[in-house]
Amino acid sequence: MRALELKGVSKSFGKTEVIRNVDLTVEDGEFCVFVGPSGCGKSTLLRIIAGLEDASAGDIVLDGQRMNDVAPAKRELAMVFQSYALYPHLTVRDNMGLALKQAGKSRAEIKAASDKAAEMLSLGPLMDRRPAELSGGQRQRVAIGRAIVRRPKLFLFDEPLSNLDAALRVATRIEIARLHRELGATMIYVTHDQVEAMTLATRIVVLRDGRVEQVGAPMALYNDPDNVFVAGFIGSPQMNFLKAAALGERGQTLGIRPEHLEISRQSGQIAAQVTHVEKLGGETLVYARSDVHGLLTTRLFGEQDFAVDETVYLTPVAARAFHFDAEGQRLR
Repeated sequence: MRALELKGVSKSFGKTEVIRNVDLTVEDGEFCVFVGPSGCGKSTLLRIIAGLEDASAGDIVLDGQRMNDVAPAKRELAMVFQSYALYPHLTVRDNMGLALKQAGKSRAEIKAASDKAAEMLSLGPLMDRRPAELSGGQRQRVAIGRAIVRRPKLFLFDEPLSNLDAALRVATRIEIARLHRELGATMIYVTHDQVEAMTLATRIVVLRDGRVEQVGAPMALYNDPDNVFVAGFIGSPQMNFLKAAALGERGQTLGIRPEHLEISRQSGQIAAQVTHVEKLGGETLVYARSDVHGLLTTRLFGEQDFAVDETVYLTPVAARAFHFDAEGQRLR
C-alpha cells in the first residue's frame, strides 16, 4: 500500500524554484531518507508533505487522499525537528501527552500511550522531570516519544540528530532504527549525513538543486550510481574520480571507491606522493596526490604504515570501476 505519493510537486519562492517537478512514491512501512547537500530542497520537500509549506504545483497524496488543502494538524502526521521544541514548563509526561490532551483524550488513554512510548524509549525514570533537567539525547527521545503517542500514519524527521554529539548520534540512530522495526511505521527522514542515510534507510532519495537524482536501496546506490553526483555523495570517504583518458579507459571520468584503489610501494598505474595518513584502528586511510589525477584516497584494512611524502603507486581494480561521460552520466 502506498503511504505517500508526490505527483509533479514543485515549489518556488518568488522567481527561485527550490523544488522541481518531484515524483515519488513511499510505500507503507518504508523508512525513506531524503539526503543531499545543504540547499538541495530536502527540508522544504518535507515541510510541503507536512503542510507547513504550500506546493506551487503538483499533488501530495497521503493514504490515497489528496492533501494539498488539508491543514497540517489534520494530516495525521507527526514531525520531529532538529530542535526539540519541548515546552520548558511541562514535565516529560505532559510534553509527550499534550497532543492527546488537546485532542480530548481521557487521562487514562493519555497515560497508557505515554507510558508505552516511555518504555520503548527508556524514559520511565524521567517522566516527572522538565526539559532543563535532561541531556540533549534525552530531550530528543522525548520529542520522538511525543510523536509516537499520536500514532500517526507517517513520521517525519527533519535532521533530528544534528544537535547531538557523535556518541549520542550513533545511540539515537540505533534507537530510531529499532523503533521503525517495532512500530512498523512509515518514516521519512531528512539528513545531509550520508552515513545516517546508509544505516537507517530502506530506500534513499538523493536530491540536488530541488531535483531527484536517484532513488534506491542504500547498497544499490553505493554499488550502482547513475551519475557522478550520486557516486560522489554516497560513500565515505568519497569516491575517487580520475581522468579516464590518462588511464586508457573509456569515458571522461573513471570512478573508483577508496577500498578498490590498490596501493603499492613497488609498482602500479599511478605514481603519487602521500600527503596524509589516518590510522583509525580498524582501517587506515592513505591520501596521496598524483600530478595527473589530483588527491586520491585509498582505504586499507587494519593498521598500515605509510609516511608523509613517501612515493606510492596506485592501481584501480578494473572490475570495480565506474565510467562516466562528459556530462557526468554513467556509461553502462
